[in-house]
Amino acid sequence: MTEESIRPIQADCRVTAKTALTGQLYLLELSAPALAVRACPGQFVHIACGEKNFLRRPISICDVVGGSLRLVFQVKGEGTQWLSERSPGDTLDVLGTLGNGFRLSGLGAQPVFIGGGIGVPPLLMAMKAAKAQGAAPRAILGFRSRDAVILEDDFRALGPVEIATDDGSYGVHGFVTTILENNLSDYSAVCACGPKGMLRAVASIAENAGLPCQVSMEERMGCGIGACLVCACALKNGDGGLRYGHVCKDGPVFDAKEVIWE
Repeated sequence: MTEESIRPIQADCRVTAKTALTGQLYLLELSAPALAVRACPGQFVHIACGEKNFLRRPISICDVVGGSLRLVFQVKGEGTQWLSERSPGDTLDVLGTLGNGFRLSGLGAQPVFIGGGIGVPPLLMAMKAAKAQGAAPRAILGFRSRDAVILEDDFRALGPVEIATDDGSYGVHGFVTTILENNLSDYSAVCACGPKGMLRAVASIAENAGLPCQVSMEERMGCGIGACLVCACALKNGDGGLRYGHVCKDGPVFDAKEVIWE
C-alpha cells in the first residue's frame, strides 16, 4: 500500500447489530466497507460518541467479516455509555484504521494468542489471520469468572483454547501465565493483549523461554494519531537507553523487548 492508501479516513458507518455480551461489555457490528478493506489485526478505530463528548473513543477491531467491522467495548464513562445505547440503523462517525497491529510474519507454526478481559477481542482477528496463513494457532484467555467469558466459541472455531478464571469457576483456576508456563514447548511465538501486569508477566516468561513476543498496550488516548502526548509510553532505544513512543501511532502493538515495564 502507498502512504496515501493507509492514511486514516473518516467514514459514516451504519450500526447493523448490537449484542450485550456480559456485564458492561457490548458487541457492535458496523457496515464499514471502506474501513474493513484496510483493517489489520491489532488496529483500532476512533469513534465520535455524541455531541457532548469532545474526544473520540478508541475501540479495538475484534474482527472483519466482509465489509463489516465487529467491535467489542466496555462501558467505562459517558462516551462508551452513549455508544452502548446505539441501535441498528444508527450511524457512527468513525476514524480509522489506526495504529500498528500484530506482525504475523515470523510467528512460526504454532503461535499462541493470550488475552485478558477486554484484551481478548482484538486477538480474534489476529488468530484468524494466522490460521489463514497456514499456522495452527492456539489461544489462552483469562477472565474474572465464568460469567465474564466472552467470544469462546469464536476462538474455538480457529483452534485449541484454554481458559483461566480468577475464581476457578471455569477452566483453570488461576492466571493465563500458569497455562503458558506449563505448555511452553507447544508454542512458536506469543501475541498478547490485556492488563499491563499480565503483559509484563507474559513478556518475561516468553523472553526466558526464547519465544518471540508481541504485546498490545492499553493506554488512554486523546487524538489517536500521535499529535498529543496522552498515550506516551516508555520504550528502549537500540543502545538500551530510554525513548518515548505513542501507543496510538507507534503501537498499540510492540515487540515486548522494546517496552520498559517499570
